[in-house]
Amino acid sequence: MADILYDEDPEPSDRTPAGPLYVPVRPGQAACAARLFRTPLGDRTAVGFTSQRKLTATLGPDQPWIRLAEPALRTLTAPLGVTTVTVNPQFCAPAPTAPSAAEHPRPRSGPPFRERALEMWIG
Repeated sequence: MADILYDEDPEPSDRTPAGPLYVPVRPGQAACAARLFRTPLGDRTAVGFTSQRKLTATLGPDQPWIRLAEPALRTLTAPLGVTTVTVNPQFCAPAPTAPSAAEHPRPRSGPPFRERALEMWIG
């Protein structure tokens, strides 16, 4: 049997279905909406995970999700101008925390800065 040789390698950007994905959603009054995220360069992207464990490890146990095939997720987000689907993202920003009192000290009482500077100039 002869080996088949191709003139060109397939493009790395070819879209190949990733199969059923666990897609993070935001619940609404009537339905759910797929959550959109941003890439490190700031572009919007849809996100899907290949397992519930990976979704939970990245977004936490309280993140609601639905199962969608990758082509369905692309079709859902295309009218919004989102053409990228990121599967199993690994890097996420840490969850925001409330600032402590030491980070943001309370302003001291007294007249505003402009009034204090004027008092020092006159005084």
